[in-house]
Amino acid sequence: MQTICLYGSDYHSSGEVHAALRRLLGLPDYYGMNADALHDCLSERAEPVNLWLASPGEGEASAALRTVCRVIEDLGGEVKEL
Repeated sequence: MQTICLYGSDYHSSGEVHAALRRLLGLPDYYGMNADALHDCLSERAEPVNLWLASPGEGEASAALRTVCRVIEDLGGEVKEL
């Protein structure tokens, strides 16, 4: 099981959040940088991903992170807010 940690305050847009996810999770080049694409890519994995969220961030990035949390939980992963 892979666990990643994100500091929401580091991001200012949903694009920045998804770029970080692409890098941290090793998502493929065809990753569409949105919640549906994240769901599709993560559902292909044998094990769920866990997310530790150190800060919820603000604005667009915060909304994107809330959506990412739902995707991870929907696929059996765990989200912990630190």
